[in-house]
Amino acid sequence: MKALVLAGGRGTRLRPITHTSAKQLVPVANKPVLFYGLESIRAAGITEAGIVVSDPREMLHPDPRTGRAVTVMVNSQAEIRAAVGDGSAFGLTVTYIEQEAPLGLAHAVKIAEPFLGAEPFVMYLGDNLIKDGIRPFVEEFRAERPDAQILLAHVKTPWEFGVAELEGDRVVRLEEKPPRPKSDLALVGVYLFGPSVFEAVRAIRPSGRGELEITDAIQHLIGSGRAVRSHVISGWWKDTGKVEDLLEANRIVLADLATDVQGSIDSETTVENAVRIGAGAVIERSRLRGPLVIGPGARIAEAYVGPFTAIGDGVEISHAEIEHSIVLERSVIRDVPVRIESSLIGKDVVVIANDQRPRAHRLIVGDSSRVELA
Repeated sequence: MKALVLAGGRGTRLRPITHTSAKQLVPVANKPVLFYGLESIRAAGITEAGIVVSDPREMLHPDPRTGRAVTVMVNSQAEIRAAVGDGSAFGLTVTYIEQEAPLGLAHAVKIAEPFLGAEPFVMYLGDNLIKDGIRPFVEEFRAERPDAQILLAHVKTPWEFGVAELEGDRVVRLEEKPPRPKSDLALVGVYLFGPSVFEAVRAIRPSGRGELEITDAIQHLIGSGRAVRSHVISGWWKDTGKVEDLLEANRIVLADLATDVQGSIDSETTVENAVRIGAGAVIERSRLRGPLVIGPGARIAEAYVGPFTAIGDGVEISHAEIEHSIVLERSVIRDVPVRIESSLIGKDVVVIANDQRPRAHRLIVGDSSRVELA
């Protein structure tokens, strides 16, 4: 059995972070979201994975010095190749599959047929996080061998997802982002397929948004009398495509954190609850209130870092307060008199303050930005 991992999406809901970086590499608890999926695949006993990546693209991005829009080349494929490599760090053998444009999940299956062959496979969306992993679902699929098995979860906003209607555990109808959903059961970003799915993806036509929808392919299987099973998951699942969901995933992962201090903490710093501090990090005259993680080489001085916060490698925070946030590597937060909370701050960002003071800040700041808080 092989795995097909989709890592070619544009990440429009996470802009401006994804103007310059792949959405699948945005970290949760200082680990890229994609890595959780690859680890879950290996834990399910799968050793071969194809990763679908997109072609480089040009985008307009504001120059932090002038504010003018400049053309930049976004190469998320190169980023993902550099981060994952040949897959050996995850116990996997990885093959990269190029998708020329975001033409839909079923299109990704279609172009991956030469890699997948006639074997059953699990398809995993690279920006999804399933805390308890996928091993039980893979084992169930291997034992029962339906033509397809989908994972479902109850959601509050089903119109934002593909939605399933069931009779028992048998799937009778699927609809992609319906305006009036007939259930609250959303498709989780993990699917298990037998080789009959290739016939289905060749049979369907692009939807109104110009994509080959995986829901249409599964519906074709149902209409052809194929066995399509479902499993409603009981643990938590997050599609981390939106900032609020990314921060919530960060909170849930950090809730299970165990203390591990490899950096240095001076005697004037107070530490509460679980913290993980990377090698070479220096904490001085500060208050840490976990659960939180601080990456290698970070420097925290005369600051407060509150619960459910992930501070990336080489970040500097001084005379500032932050909690329930994610700060990516090498960013600087300095002399900010009001607490930063529920924020996502990109790489190489500088956040400073001027003389005027609001009550609170909530930030979504892209890479290489400079913010003066008024």
